[in-house]
Amino acid sequence: MTEKPAGLILAQALALHGVTRVFCVPGESFLPLLDGLYSLREQIHLVVCRHESGAANMAEAHGKLTGTPGVCVVTRGPGASNAAIGLHTAYQDSTPMVLLIGQVGSDFVEREAFQEVDYRRMFGQMAKWVGQIDRADRIDEMISHAFHLAVSGRPGPVVLALPEDMLADSVSVPKSVSETVPTPRPLQPYQRVAASPALTQLQELGRLVQNGKRPLLLLGGGGWNAAACTALADFAESYGIAVATSFRCQDLIDNHHPCYIGHAGIGPHKALAQAIRHADPLVVIGARLGEMTTSGYTLVESPRPAQTLIHVHAGAEELGRVYQADLLINSGLPEFAQNLPHVPLLRDARWARDTADLHATYLADSTATVTAPSSEASDYVDLAIVVQQLQEALGQDAVITNGAGNYAGWLHRFWRYRGFRSQLAPTSGAMGYGLPAAIAAKLAEPKRPVVCFAGDGCFLMTGQELATAVQYQAGVLVLICNNGMYGTIRMHQERHYPQRVWGTELNNPDFAALAQAYGAFGARVRKTSEFLPALTEALAALDAGRPAVIELCTDPQHITSRAAIADIQGKAQS
Repeated sequence: MTEKPAGLILAQALALHGVTRVFCVPGESFLPLLDGLYSLREQIHLVVCRHESGAANMAEAHGKLTGTPGVCVVTRGPGASNAAIGLHTAYQDSTPMVLLIGQVGSDFVEREAFQEVDYRRMFGQMAKWVGQIDRADRIDEMISHAFHLAVSGRPGPVVLALPEDMLADSVSVPKSVSETVPTPRPLQPYQRVAASPALTQLQELGRLVQNGKRPLLLLGGGGWNAAACTALADFAESYGIAVATSFRCQDLIDNHHPCYIGHAGIGPHKALAQAIRHADPLVVIGARLGEMTTSGYTLVESPRPAQTLIHVHAGAEELGRVYQADLLINSGLPEFAQNLPHVPLLRDARWARDTADLHATYLADSTATVTAPSSEASDYVDLAIVVQQLQEALGQDAVITNGAGNYAGWLHRFWRYRGFRSQLAPTSGAMGYGLPAAIAAKLAEPKRPVVCFAGDGCFLMTGQELATAVQYQAGVLVLICNNGMYGTIRMHQERHYPQRVWGTELNNPDFAALAQAYGAFGARVRKTSEFLPALTEALAALDAGRPAVIELCTDPQHITSRAAIADIQGKAQS
């Protein structure tokens, strides 16, 4: 027998399950794992971040982009608390993720030892499973369970605590196997487990759609792959059925597809809202039908919707949770999509006509020149034009990331996503997500352009990760929309307490100078006409391996892509 250290066993277990990148902020509580990762440094790339929220957001974005679990390692107590935001995003966004947390030694547990936290109680409602590896000889078993669980059914995050004394332990393993002892079967990587739709369910789906007057497919959630998205788009086109996407899931179908009618996010176009409200039937595939997608549960009312509702979801526990649907189908999304040829349907000319009208409405609403801001905003940057110009400059392959804030409304409205996994955005509404997500995306797919949109408040939540981008030569482009306020909160403040502004104004740094201090390119754009020259310089910096930041000075009066503060104040006072 020979002794193998637990840290090395754990690192090898990660490699076995296909992990090629780990995001972390180092801590003394998991030094043996760091040492194990050192031994595997040619196989697993360790990305050291500046804050645990950045590390967790990077792991979540990696999981969202690749469909494989993103892995984050943080230290106990404060480190775990900081990582909670990324874990919550992974849970609400149905993203596969494994969070490993250093823990106090078993001899100190339940004493409120230094940085001690009970993670089962702390993260019980934010993860699919929270466990603790108390014995080094069970590392392989529990890591296997974590990865299987993260990708199966409704994908999501898993948390494993790593006691210090367990990581410092070692396990006896045979040097060689004698002829009289059976050779152990080698460990295997995880397998994804998912349900498939029954033939009777597909037949009932076909009957309900065929008998409907205005069928609408609403795509969303996690667990998709490119083949499933293509199959759904082809199915919709074959029958002329309209397709919308749920909140921040716009890349599940090419937005130029003739059946695409828009994004059911915050403040949807009236035509899209009406199409959802009067769908017959409404076929929801993958989406949970949460608050944002349903405009506060008004487009689809709970518990019994006015629409005939067909709900397809990978998690059986989600079906019937909020809505009593006419047909519930528990299925993985790739499994459902590949069975669409078994849905009995005949094309109805009325569907195609209605879909064409709605698609035309979407194109008009998402064209910047049609809805450009008024001339009074001429001294500021027009975000609608900037989004359009950026798309023309970058082409179809770009990955776009963003966090939370009203600035994202321009992005969601005017950027037309062209392919699967070109959008990384938190349906959890987490500020500070955009920059870490962009870094993770660039490291995973270095040949693709990666752009982060952030508000001034949003950027400074995780802006220190610009140092991480510089350190690892992640050439991301960051556009900071600076209006000197927490815009979303100001909007709500004006609605409920008009002209009583308090607690929402911001005094910002010079973002261009800040970027340069980190070693990135930095520029400030005060007018729309200055954007393209700044973009040309920024792209040159990206080609040289440097991140680039462009600060966009936006009009504080234009609080959303559809309304000004004066409009909101007028409605509030009337």
